[in-house]
Amino acid sequence: MAAWFWYAVVAAVLYGAHQIFTRLASERIGDGLGGFVVEASAAMFILLYLAFLWLAGRWNQKFSMPGFNYSLLTGICVGAGTIAFFLLFQKGGPLSAVPAILAGGAAIMAIAGILFFNETASWQRIVGVVFAIIGLFLLRR
Repeated sequence: MAAWFWYAVVAAVLYGAHQIFTRLASERIGDGLGGFVVEASAAMFILLYLAFLWLAGRWNQKFSMPGFNYSLLTGICVGAGTIAFFLLFQKGGPLSAVPAILAGGAAIMAIAGILFFNETASWQRIVGVVFAIIGLFLLRR
């Protein structure tokens, strides 16, 4: 089993719960305020993690400007995506649509991996990308 597998399981569970809680929150808070609470609480959790690393003597955080800039772009995407999900749910979008939406994002990642990161373009990956795109088109109704 790959060393990263259990991290993938934890990430999948947490991101699944993330969308469930976003759906529940969207009926009870505005998209901007809800998005801010989501991102501020995420930042606070990460700050606590960094404090733990520092205090435990396990600090190994490197820094570079390109790394900072890509992290900043990531944060912008996450913030805008969070607001988009709040709006999607507030406009009546179903929680059951989220897997297909995320599969569309996965298709974008797979294409980028193949085109820009020299990852193998296996037939399984290509079929997965095609199915993800088909899934997005099936959401239109």
